[in-house]
Amino acid sequence: MAFLDEWLVPTLEITVPEEAMAAIREAAEATPTSLWEQLVQRRVMTDDEILAAISARFRLPLADLTTMDLKVRESVPEGVARKHHVLPLRITDSTLDAATANPFDIDAEKMLAFATGREVRLLLSSPGRIRDRLEELYRGENLVSKLLGGLETGADVQQIEDTEEDISASADEAAQKPIIRLVDMMLADGVTSRASDIHVEPIEGGVTVRYRIDGVLRQVMTVPRAAGVPLISRIKIMSGLDIADRLRPQDGRARIAINNDKVDLRVSTLPATYGEKVVIRILNQKSTVLSLETLGLFVEERLQIERLLGYKEGIILVTGPTGSGKTTTLYSALRMIQSEGVNIVTIEDPVEYRLGKHIVQVQINDKAGLTFSTALRSILRQDPDVVLVGEIRDGETAQIAVQASLTGHLVLSTLHTNDAPNSVTRLVDMGMQAYKIGAALRGVIAQRLMRRLCLSCRVVQREPVPERVTQYFTNAKTLYQPKGCPDCAMTGYRGRFSIVEILTMSPELERLIGQGATVDLIATAARQNGMLSLFESGLRHVIEGDSSVDELLRVTDIPLEGRYGAAGARPAALGIPSLYPTGVFPTVPQTQSAPAAPGVDLTTAFELLEDAPPAEESAAEQSRGVSVLLVDDEDQLRRVMKDLLERDGYLVHEARDGVQALDQVDRVAPDIIVLDLNLPGLDGYGVLAKLRSRPTTQDIPVIVLTAKGDEDNEVRVFELGADDFLTKPFRARALSARLDAVLSRRRAG
Repeated sequence: MAFLDEWLVPTLEITVPEEAMAAIREAAEATPTSLWEQLVQRRVMTDDEILAAISARFRLPLADLTTMDLKVRESVPEGVARKHHVLPLRITDSTLDAATANPFDIDAEKMLAFATGREVRLLLSSPGRIRDRLEELYRGENLVSKLLGGLETGADVQQIEDTEEDISASADEAAQKPIIRLVDMMLADGVTSRASDIHVEPIEGGVTVRYRIDGVLRQVMTVPRAAGVPLISRIKIMSGLDIADRLRPQDGRARIAINNDKVDLRVSTLPATYGEKVVIRILNQKSTVLSLETLGLFVEERLQIERLLGYKEGIILVTGPTGSGKTTTLYSALRMIQSEGVNIVTIEDPVEYRLGKHIVQVQINDKAGLTFSTALRSILRQDPDVVLVGEIRDGETAQIAVQASLTGHLVLSTLHTNDAPNSVTRLVDMGMQAYKIGAALRGVIAQRLMRRLCLSCRVVQREPVPERVTQYFTNAKTLYQPKGCPDCAMTGYRGRFSIVEILTMSPELERLIGQGATVDLIATAARQNGMLSLFESGLRHVIEGDSSVDELLRVTDIPLEGRYGAAGARPAALGIPSLYPTGVFPTVPQTQSAPAAPGVDLTTAFELLEDAPPAEESAAEQSRGVSVLLVDDEDQLRRVMKDLLERDGYLVHEARDGVQALDQVDRVAPDIIVLDLNLPGLDGYGVLAKLRSRPTTQDIPVIVLTAKGDEDNEVRVFELGADDFLTKPFRARALSARLDAVLSRRRAG
């Protein structure tokens, strides 16, 4: 079996696109995994959609986790609940209600009945929710005290001098079972809580433990001093560090298994006033899906990155502060270009994730003399096609990386700068010649991570937005803010996505960089070439409902008037619909559109020039503001249709395939959809069926485009719920007239 929950396949395969199911099954061939969790991680389906499908097919009730009785833990042993992954909810004299993600687990039902002596009633819930509530149920408020019950501690807590006796004592105490259990519990809790880091910080009289979840630190426990020192020593022993050396920073790593899932840890220590601070970086490969689709980018942003990765030589940089997701983006890029015919070598410090076959990963070892520069020199002798340099830290590494990119290699690397244009300045500061940078650079991706609003509890924002950003939201229909629920640990946010600023090279940019232009000139030229700022990228996500205004202001800075040319000048080259009021983001002149692809004859599908409506007529209809989603895999045809509809006053969004179409429907909630039937992956029939099966989209009017004009095809389309049917080739005025007619019928209805 490829999946641990193979019983789900017959229920979900009718709703999951074949392409997505095949990709998940292929990824699960090496190690059996959960289909449910893979679908949620890849954002193919949500927990609620899966639960609805199972409940409808098997007529099973859904669990209400908000009514959980904490007293039930006294009757159901923790080991039983965790082993069978069930959550006991309520217990009476005769029955036990328990939540499960597998209602056909007979062993779980029998074990619960045996342990409690009661009839068991299984209710449906998702694996993630059950896992989170299990931690809440069995963790308890005084767990630390219970774990440390075997330690000899006095009631009086005071500052202890770091003497030699104290060092040896902490080494002995670090091997005691209560301390081992405490560290194990802390690591397991951090992993199940989706923490990226665990911070163990000494304070006066004790040690605090904080988890960084979705980029924000939360305090979870305070450990008394008598247990805090042995706890830190235990962590240092696990990661191979010298517990006697408390005066110098140290770095180590460890590997643990939690419920048979392997997790890598990076450990860093730092001498502080009250002792050593320890930060544990959690690298859980199972919970990280390395693909560009999972980064939360808009379609045009992902396509820009894919175009950059299409180069065979040059250098591509990803910039941002520590913890902004640079490594994940680079790994996702490597996954995209990974194949048997491409020689890919990485140089990293440290190697965070094992990327599998056809990628050779090199671990830096400064003590052995294996630095970024020396490793890069050796790698270039092995004929690589693609080289990933974990970080460009010094001028020597920068020189070799740029030289490699100029001699037929594609080099990917990271750099610490605040935005994309400043990357050029940073390389010049390292001693690089400006003309070499201009010739080698292919693009720069600056990125940050924003928290995603919890879809289970987000609410419409009623309070006015801060005055300093009011001008950016005058055209926004609905803004959301966090509320908090058990699914998101009462924070209002669950998960993160990337916002990006993508600088792509052009002849004008190459000339400016080679001449040593200032960062302002480089940024202005980059915006004219289509670059969106980090603020604009995040602003779009807020307007789309993915995040909140407060989160945008936490992550990014408001653009300054006059900096980099016009403040926030809007790059029209991307074809993104205007989201902002006139004058806030002035339009930059359009760049020349690309020539039509060879072999594409647009006249067979569209006759725009012959019947184009006069300018006076289109201007008179600019006030309509109706949102249209165009779904067609022919880029040139879609561009022509878009120009026509925008001329008529429509607000146009685009999608190239069926999966993108469904994603765009959820993002922009269009008023009408123009849908081609012949699409890659999920075809138009499948898209139409899914739209009509969902309550939130079943009433959106759909006009179908097809080259098949036969009667059977037309009947099938109308049976699936289409509002109109248009056969290619068709005239320009026909499309506009059909849109008006369908919308008029809907308004009248």
